[in-house]
Amino acid sequence: MIGMVVAFMLLLLAAAGLKSWRDLQSARQRETTLMDRIRTTETKVDDLKHRIDRLRRDPVTLERAAREELGMVKPGDVVIVLPEPKPSPPHP
Repeated sequence: MIGMVVAFMLLLLAAAGLKSWRDLQSARQRETTLMDRIRTTETKVDDLKHRIDRLRRDPVTLERAAREELGMVKPGDVVIVLPEPKPSPPHP
């Protein structure tokens, strides 16, 4: 009888240990994923800081950004506006 109780207790202990191990593995995987996201975000932040610094210090970079991203032009520039491409008809 005592042997059965001991065996049952060992079985419960093994089941609890297995669940704890799975939880630990899941937490480690989540930590790895979060650390990767943090590194990616830090890289993006550094890139943006460098871009801000270039925009503040380099007028040529600022002008290029204004032209490309905001569509700005200088007086005397010739602007050519191309028509929007027509959507192709759906194939039956």
